[in-house]
Amino acid sequence: GVHKDSTGLSTDSLADADYPGAAALGDAVCGMAAAKITARDFLFWFRSHTAKEIKWGGAKHDPEDRDDGRKMHPRSSFKAFLEVVKRRSLPWEDVEMDAIHSLQLILRGSFQDIDDSDTKTMIHARLNDLKLQGMDELSTVANEMVRLIETATAPIFAVDASGFVNGWNGKVAELTGLPVEEAMNRSLVGDLVLEESVDIVERLLCLALQGEEKQNIEIKLKTHGDVSQNGPVILVINTCSSRDYTDNVVGVCFVGQDVTRQKVVMDKFTRIQGDYKTIVQNPNPLIPPIFGADEFGHCTEWNPAMEKLSGWRRDEVIGRMLIGEVFGSELACCQLRGQDSMTKFMIVLNTAMGGKDSDRFSFGFFDRNDRYVEALLIAHKRTDSDGAVTGVFCFLHTASPELQQALQVQKQSARIALERLKEVAYMKQEIRNPLYGIMFTRTLMESMNLTEQQKQVLETSSVCERQLQKILDEDNFEKLDQGLIELETVEFTMGTVMDAIISQAMMRSREKGLQFIRETSVEVRNTKLFGDQLRLQQVLADFLTTVVRFTSSSDGWVGIKVVPTVKKITDALHVVHFDFRISHPGSGIPEDLVQQMFDRSQEITQEGMGLSVSRKLVNLMNGDVSYVREAGVCYFLVHLEFALVERGGGS
Repeated sequence: GVHKDSTGLSTDSLADADYPGAAALGDAVCGMAAAKITARDFLFWFRSHTAKEIKWGGAKHDPEDRDDGRKMHPRSSFKAFLEVVKRRSLPWEDVEMDAIHSLQLILRGSFQDIDDSDTKTMIHARLNDLKLQGMDELSTVANEMVRLIETATAPIFAVDASGFVNGWNGKVAELTGLPVEEAMNRSLVGDLVLEESVDIVERLLCLALQGEEKQNIEIKLKTHGDVSQNGPVILVINTCSSRDYTDNVVGVCFVGQDVTRQKVVMDKFTRIQGDYKTIVQNPNPLIPPIFGADEFGHCTEWNPAMEKLSGWRRDEVIGRMLIGEVFGSELACCQLRGQDSMTKFMIVLNTAMGGKDSDRFSFGFFDRNDRYVEALLIAHKRTDSDGAVTGVFCFLHTASPELQQALQVQKQSARIALERLKEVAYMKQEIRNPLYGIMFTRTLMESMNLTEQQKQVLETSSVCERQLQKILDEDNFEKLDQGLIELETVEFTMGTVMDAIISQAMMRSREKGLQFIRETSVEVRNTKLFGDQLRLQQVLADFLTTVVRFTSSSDGWVGIKVVPTVKKITDALHVVHFDFRISHPGSGIPEDLVQQMFDRSQEITQEGMGLSVSRKLVNLMNGDVSYVREAGVCYFLVHLEFALVERGGGS
């Protein structure tokens, strides 16, 4: 039969229960009780037949005595009794089944909480050692039950009939921070249960003391000591009525499962989900149009504001591909203007999916009524509780005064940029014509009989022409600004470079009455090097002309000093490290211009752009530049290295 309060079963006759092997077991095993622990684990108790348990009193047996068949004598009555209870054990009492049921609950909870396979194997071994041959060994089971309760990974506690704690295992002590010795004899309802659970616990106690047990009830216990800051412990418990040998209820046992972490996470999720729906799905006009996609590109969000803006209902777009089906070409719900708009939109989404939120991006599409909608789009990554990106949220800012102004500024900027491009193209073309005239004149002069000094002046003019030609041929300023251009490697002398850069600053210095102080030795002038001569001229001339521009006539001078240091790489290869110091007296160039050179300023002027490009070219040549302010003098300090070809006429 099945016990009324158990998930196990029992029988006092395996034969009557139609067990196939009952005959083979004979009188040794007649009764059985079983309890299921897990899908693969069961506990069994067995009993022999009733006669083995009966102590019979009656007449002594005398072989010569003959019983009167017409009367029931002690021997004949016992024989008749044996026929009645043949292959049947003593019946299983409720108190015995209660003990079995309690052990079943404890072991089931322990197995659910234990993930370690070695620990489970140990428990299996302990259970196999409990070879319960009969009810005489129930005391052993009771002792084992007490030990299991004390060491169980499930929280277990008990109270007496007055509600005072008389059992408090290690797990519940760990969860609440209340040691066993402090918990004993304290009122469960008055001292240990959180106020919001008092009514529930009082009702459970009342029912259990009347013999009515409850399952899967949530209660909250107070925490103490170091764990009090973690908040209350949340348990899902079953109650078990504790009975004495006369079957009277003398207390209540609580077997629980700790669900604190799951409950906290679930409550947080519920709150977040509620906040999310309140914000995103709110029809309030203050909530902007919002749509979103998962990591696979499927549309997962389309709020009421987006429905109103696009004309497409939420159920018509949810689950469809955001790019291609929702936004895309002619077959999409919201058509974009051309492939370029599609590409930019994909870049914005992929940037957000990569974990970087996008800046405001001009976004437009045709709604359901073919009306073109213009907006600013901001894309944000969507993450899970572990911080992993699971999708993207897109927010639209529709035609507000701010948007109108932003679009207007964008159009004006585009128009100004186009006009500047036209101006630059025109200036380049107009500069080339007189440059060609200068170049032709120079070629004529080269054919004349010139002195050495005249040839040197003509060479200076030639390298300045080539420098100007190099700048005019620049067709990608963006690469130049980023320092991504290719450098040339030619043979040149340092003297030619110095003459070229000084000649470019000479006109303005004469206008201001400034004197040039040049500290360059003859040996340095005659040094032959390998490198990009024209880029070197460009950067040094830019630094020198900037110094002249910000030096007043009263200061009186500007200077350039070149200090070489020869380094031997191999027997056949030497490099020269140059320190170029371009100095001037006074307060120096404005600090904001220095910040522009290092790209640290919000605004950029023409002078700042030139210095920034020159700094990047120096870095591209594996050098560096700084601007130093000292008492009474300021200077650009440029460090560069070039491969040495000849030095002072020697190899």
